[in-house]
Amino acid sequence: MAITVFGRSVSAFNLILFYVLKELGLSYEFVQTTPEEVNSPDYLATKHPFGRTPSLNDDGFQIYETRAIARYLINKYQGTKSSTVLIPSDVQKAALVEQFISVETSYYTQPLYKMLTQLILVKKQGNEPDLKIVNETREEIVKTLDVYEKLLEGKDYLTGEFSLADLLHVPLTFYAINSTDEGDLWNKRPNVSRWLKNLNERECWKNVFTEYKLSEYIQYNISILKKNS
Repeated sequence: MAITVFGRSVSAFNLILFYVLKELGLSYEFVQTTPEEVNSPDYLATKHPFGRTPSLNDDGFQIYETRAIARYLINKYQGTKSSTVLIPSDVQKAALVEQFISVETSYYTQPLYKMLTQLILVKKQGNEPDLKIVNETREEIVKTLDVYEKLLEGKDYLTGEFSLADLLHVPLTFYAINSTDEGDLWNKRPNVSRWLKNLNERECWKNVFTEYKLSEYIQYNISILKKNS
């Protein structure tokens, strides 16, 4: 078995895969790719036709798109190297995990990614963020987090047990809380805050945080944002 991940180590979507791989107890090789490589004819033909990351090769089998890769790894390897269950075998429990993955994709990650693009990427490029987009996406996130606050009442995780649905939220939320002034959106909601605390304290996420030097990257982000503000 030889698993290779292609991408950028600080990308939230690459971090999701590192997190999944560590929860499953799998070893892997990581190949850092540059923007030039991602847009090269070879990468487009063999790794990801849309020029994005991550992409994964598992002993010759090539697959792209974060959630698809995660499901593939879980379907093939769950239970072989660790006892962590990211998608249960029970049909109804698995359906609930998929339900919350759909929620995460549609109502959480979409607006959050748009907001962070303005607050981090645009500002790092020395440009002013589009405040209309920031305010509109913030409103969407507030509505979503209000629902999450109710859904997490009396529960440690979205389905009651840790799953892929929870894991998918972690890296992008980490960047939002630590690289912007939007942390109160999560911190002022006790059930959401407790849920995130549970996720941040998992050993595998701590390993990802340390291995990929995320504290250094956050400090770099903050220094650049201050310089360009």
